Amino acid sequence: MPFSWPSIPNPIPRRYRRRLRSKFRSSQSPASSITALETSFNPNDTLRALRHHRWSIYDGHYLILILITIFCLSISQAPGPMLKTGAASLLILALLVPITRQFFLPVLPTLVWLLFFFNARFIPADYRPHIWVKVLPALENIFYGANLSNILSAHQHVVLDLLAWVPYGLLHYGGPVVWAILMFLFAPPGTLPVYGRTFGYLNIFGVAVQLIFPCSPPWYENLYGLAPANYSISGSPAGLARIDMLLGIDMYTTNFTASPLVFGAFPSLHSANAVLEALFMSHCFPKLRPFVIGYAMWMWWATMYLSHHYAVDLVGGAFFAAIAFYIAKTNFLPRIQPDKFFRWDYDYVEYGDAPNREYEYGLTVLGADFRNSSDEWTVGSSSSISSGSRSPVNDSQSSWEGETLASQVSDSELSEVIVR
Repeated sequence: MPFSWPSIPNPIPRRYRRRLRSKFRSSQSPASSITALETSFNPNDTLRALRHHRWSIYDGHYLILILITIFCLSISQAPGPMLKTGAASLLILALLVPITRQFFLPVLPTLVWLLFFFNARFIPADYRPHIWVKVLPALENIFYGANLSNILSAHQHVVLDLLAWVPYGLLHYGGPVVWAILMFLFAPPGTLPVYGRTFGYLNIFGVAVQLIFPCSPPWYENLYGLAPANYSISGSPAGLARIDMLLGIDMYTTNFTASPLVFGAFPSLHSANAVLEALFMSHCFPKLRPFVIGYAMWMWWATMYLSHHYAVDLVGGAFFAAIAFYIAKTNFLPRIQPDKFFRWDYDYVEYGDAPNREYEYGLTVLGADFRNSSDEWTVGSSSSISSGSRSPVNDSQSSWEGETLASQVSDSELSEVIVR
């Protein structure tokens, strides 16, 4: 007897659903399939799509996530096995249900990064490398002729404390959500999943570097000088302790004292994330470029003023962010169409850098790569075009390869030519 998943009844009456669906479809362009979201609750749709998925080398990044997850769960001492099993089961369920899969799949690298970061504390000190105390101060003096962090933090004032707290202690955590909402609403379809994956893998790489190359931050030099460090030393909120004292609450002191990565100064993930966000926002919204660059510079100043990072840490984080963005932009990031405002205005999407070759009559599509091998589980192809008006969705097509929030599918054929 075949197994069937139990269906969840829809509380909205059928006649009202038809009216809403008809009204929504009438306001859409004929090529709106690339902007559609999954609405199915049936896990069989996911399993069916998985069977029809065309596996490629890009799917190897899921193997990396699996290996990091297994490593973290094997060394983790908290929470207990029941909570771990429950959390893993909920995540698997979210990936099985199509309506939640489209959101959880792109954010998987970020979830694995958080798991990796918070479980770094359980790595035995015997297996950890030597802590470098003098390297970053020496590089600071070689490159800049002085310790910029100490110079900026020498003159403290409550107004400066608040100005540094806003980007470092607030926007660093809430900013990515705001940027993600803007990209989902106004950027080309497929931009947000690329941003989510790039953000997650950048932070995973940053934590790996911090574990392999542990370095002491400026607050350590202020407290202990250049004395050798060991892994028994607790972390410090540094300048954020003044914010706790000012507000009268413990927002940072306890958390930073018990930091999983006390000696994770290089690279600065505050800098890396701010620069990555600035690059993505500049790509999607060129008019906001001065604002987001100012935000990144604001974050740089705050990290040094609060004695959490040296300037060389910031440059390192920005360098890694620039590499991550370049890889995403040249291979996976949808191109901006200046005449489009909302994501629902897009009739087709092209991925990767525009071809450098010029074609007569504007037939640039002839230079595109028509590999129809990417879906929401694949990072993406280097250049593809999706046009719902030219290639209507086939009822027999796997929903795995359908257009969702996370998808980057090319559903046009080589014989179709778009004349600009």
